[in-house]
Parts: sequence; C-alpha cells; structure tokens
Amino acid sequence: MNLDYNILLLLAGLGNMAIALLHIIMIFLGAAAYQYFDAGEKMVRMAESGSPVPAIITSGITAVFALFGTYALSGAGIIQPFPFLEPVLIGIGVIFTLRGLAVAYFLYLLITSGQMEFMKETIFSLVALIIGLFYLVGVNQLVNGNFQHLFSISQYYSTV
Repeated sequence: MNLDYNILLLLAGLGNMAIALLHIIMIFLGAAAYQYFDAGEKMVRMAESGSPVPAIITSGITAVFALFGTYALSGAGIIQPFPFLEPVLIGIGVIFTLRGLAVAYFLYLLITSGQMEFMKETIFSLVALIIGLFYLVGVNQLVNGNFQHLFSISQYYSTV
C-alpha cells in the first residue's frame, strides 16, 4: 500500500479539478457567470439567448482542466502513471506559469489606476502562477525522487 504522494502535484491536480468544477458551475449559472468571468460579450449574448454553444465550449474547457488535473494526480502517485508523464506535466506547468506571469501586469494596473476591476484578473493570474509553479517544482521533485511525503504512514507499515 503506497501512501506517499508528491504534495505539489497533488495540489496542482486539486487546483485543476476545482477550476474544472467552476467551469461546470458556470454552465448552469449561465450568462451572468460568463460575464463575471470575462468570457466575452459574444458568449454572454449567446448564453442569454439560450444557445448551446457557450455550454459546449465551456464543457471542452472543463475537459481540458480535468485532463490536466488527472495528469497531475498521476504524477502525484494517486493514480497509475500516464504516458509521457514528465513532458506533459512540464508543458502544463509552462502554460500555467506563462498565464500567471500576467500577474505583474495586472498588479501594475491595479496599483496605478486604483480601479478594483483589475483585482479579479490579478487574483486569477496569481492562482495560475501558483499552480504552474506547483507543476514545475512538483515534476522536478518527481524526476529527482526527492519530494515531501503528504502521508508518512507507509513508514509505519514497513516496520510492522
């Protein structure tokens, strides 16, 4: 029984699953959620008119985040290793980190303009940066085999 997990990849996976769940909730909340999360005026109008297109697009985005999360959980040791695990985890980490680097720009806008409208984008960027770094540091730990154990229970099983 393996109870040792890579904490950072576990957190990255849970973060992605939370983002996927948020996108599912957005589908059910409709136009107001699309507007709040800046999905674009066209998406908002389509959702208001009852078009299935926003739900289909959001379902695709949900699937991508769920796949990213599942890969992270695989790297964390929660589920069996997926093919091309390390390069895929690095790629996902790079995507999130690059998106997250926008935090500097949005923080600048927030500070210089004093407009709270940039707070949401600042927070979204910060979350992306944190998740990206969790991926990159977590995969580094995975490759080097030196990660902190979330549970140390397995050491007790080995002595019994």
